[in-house]
Amino acid sequence: MKFIEELVVDEFLPTFRALLAEDLRDRGFTQSEVADALGISQSAVSKYAHGEVNVNARVADDTRVRELVDQVGEGLATGDMTPVQALVEAEVLIRQLEEADLLSDLHEEAMPELASYDGFHNIHDPESHLRTVEQVRSSVRRGLRKLTNTSGFAGLIPNVGSNLVESLPDAEGIDDIAGIPGRIFDVKGQATVPGEPEFGVSEHVASVLLSARAADADVNAGLNIVYDAGVVEELEAAGYECIEFDADAPTDPVRAVLEARDDDLPETFVVYQTGSYGIEPITYVLGPDAPTVADAVRVLL
Repeated sequence: MKFIEELVVDEFLPTFRALLAEDLRDRGFTQSEVADALGISQSAVSKYAHGEVNVNARVADDTRVRELVDQVGEGLATGDMTPVQALVEAEVLIRQLEEADLLSDLHEEAMPELASYDGFHNIHDPESHLRTVEQVRSSVRRGLRKLTNTSGFAGLIPNVGSNLVESLPDAEGIDDIAGIPGRIFDVKGQATVPGEPEFGVSEHVASVLLSARAADADVNAGLNIVYDAGVVEELEAAGYECIEFDADAPTDPVRAVLEARDDDLPETFVVYQTGSYGIEPITYVLGPDAPTVADAVRVLL
């Protein structure tokens, strides 16, 4: 009796790790860094590097395996992907390969008695909540990198700080929106990001995003920057619709002004308020994801 999990351990895992170790070394990782990224010992990395680990040729030649190795390698190298997300993506592929696919074929060869059955139940959902959570965090990281790698972004950060946020597809509250804990601040002309994206850490920008979504705007991400007439003019000149709302309105001014419109909102648009007593004027860029929002802000730089 041979379980399919044994094939994952004996055939898929050594092959995947060997390919990923080679990919990371090609990206400039040291042997120690590869070991840390894969959660294995340096001696194990050395064995992979010297071909002392059996590699399954059918697994190694599978296009999906190769694509995942490249995706994970790039994600780990840039910091866009955490080890948790890498693990989730690998698990999803494993379950796909188990379901009447490569691993299922290997299992049937090892256990011919299985040939009369219809394969295996899919026990890992590719649309799992954990996978979606990690993908949103990864998207926020990509957007942040676009902003912090662009000269001059610090000058667009308001006194209250900026935050780049992105929501889960079915977000209902602040806990469903990822942002930067402590916000992004201008420290001596440098945009300073105090921590990794987390859920439930943004009230200000997340609330604006939730208000827009409540008005049926098809947006999942947002960023706040300084307001002045020139900023709005430049965004309008770049083709982004800019909509003013009243910061002093008694209830949910963003939702109110968007629901009052007769036409559909564009994919990426801007809402802004010009301030009032005790309220700093702010511009909010809203769009489908964090990198797209970051691209919109970069037109100002």
